[in-house]
Amino acid sequence: MLLNLPWHDIAIVFTSVTIAYVIFGVAGFGTALVASPVLANFIPVPQIVPLLALMDMFAALSNIAKDGRKADIAELKRLIPLMVAGSLIGAAILLKTRPDVLLLALGVFVVAYSLYSLSGLSPNRRFQPRAAAPFGLIGGVFSALFGSGGFIYAIYLSGRIERKENLRITQTTLIGLSTLTRVVLFALAGVYMDSSLLILALILAPAMLCGVFVGRHITLRLTREQFIRVINTVVLFSGIFLLGRYFSH
Repeated sequence: MLLNLPWHDIAIVFTSVTIAYVIFGVAGFGTALVASPVLANFIPVPQIVPLLALMDMFAALSNIAKDGRKADIAELKRLIPLMVAGSLIGAAILLKTRPDVLLLALGVFVVAYSLYSLSGLSPNRRFQPRAAAPFGLIGGVFSALFGSGGFIYAIYLSGRIERKENLRITQTTLIGLSTLTRVVLFALAGVYMDSSLLILALILAPAMLCGVFVGRHITLRLTREQFIRVINTVVLFSGIFLLGRYFSH
């Protein structure tokens, strides 16, 4: 249990979770980038994905409760059915084959795309509504395969929504729905019958709430250009994280 660790290890865990949820509060995704590698040193690895799914869901709900009215409903209507369909495809792929090559391909694409966007060479792009189909499906597939799809939605939404407040909360709403699905599946599988997992989520909840609060207030002070740069930076590290997972196998 976390509380049995030395105080400096507990401080490391709380700091990493807080930073992870500052990123979530700003970008609407990305907690696994910071939290997973640190948590893996202190708690059983099989607990990390269901723990972060549960905490991400409540983090998203706290944001939606404050700013949900700013979400772009039209984009949600486009993406949610595609996200669900992609999740089913991803689950089928997971049952039929080893998805490692997909992890490599996605990592390379995401790193290349984010570097291009951050370089300043890319035009001020605006995706057409039909682009929701590939982004929604691919995001759903990779959410099911690796628990990592938020950055795919972020690429699409940043090319569709002008106002950063609407972009952030639309992204957060999508992640909330995605993690809700995973939480339900984990619950049906009996994962949350382990009381130590629920206690751990409660212990870390103050760090999560603090991070979301700070992240939201950072976002309010950013221009749209700064916000998009933050999004692309988090997307870049998502790609690096995926490549790290592939090459560590």
